[in-house]
Amino acid sequence: MQGVSVSGGRASVSVSTGDETTEIVADKVLVAVGVQGNIEGLGLEVLGVETERGSIVVGDAMETNVPGVYAVGDVTGKMLLAHVASAQGVTAVETIAGMSPPKLDYTLMPRAIYCKPQVASFGLTEAQAREQGFEVKIGKFPFAASGKALALSEVDGLVKLVVDSEVGEILGAHMVGSEVTELLGEVAMTKLLEGTTAELGWLVHPHPTISEMLKEAALAVDGKAIHS
Repeated sequence: MQGVSVSGGRASVSVSTGDETTEIVADKVLVAVGVQGNIEGLGLEVLGVETERGSIVVGDAMETNVPGVYAVGDVTGKMLLAHVASAQGVTAVETIAGMSPPKLDYTLMPRAIYCKPQVASFGLTEAQAREQGFEVKIGKFPFAASGKALALSEVDGLVKLVVDSEVGEILGAHMVGSEVTELLGEVAMTKLLEGTTAELGWLVHPHPTISEMLKEAALAVDGKAIHS
């Protein structure tokens, strides 16, 4: 976004994409500039709790540099999402209880944006995967080719899988469309259990469902999608 001007009770937003600039006129404009945890007034300085760039520094078990003091949620500055805070809370409590919870993998954390259409993702983007040295393949499947999406009149969107071309490991998933946030659990579980696009593409999905698009995108990695 390049700028916003207001005239006659309406807002004109200037948006640049590459070398092109477009003007979008709207009644209202929502500007989201990010979120930051609130660590003010907690007495952290008195306790000597280490902070960095407005966040509390924590280790894998959510412990701070002060013994017996733990921090979870937005104040840690890790990923400012409710389900991440909940997972951090479980890690902290189990550690305090003398258990040994597994280390949280923030790469696996699902990212969901509840707009219309919804946006959902986890893992690496195609660019990030290439930057990290992976040889990648891409599998895509459009909503317009989904029977359930057609029945719902929700044909805008797609599912995209970023895959290690050598072993078929799912490195990331990126989805835009109706209720795509509901698909994150299945594809993230496949990743967690070290499944590949071969298993995801082989698994029989119920028809008609939005989840079928994961199967088709997995098959599309090797040009085997049936309904695209």
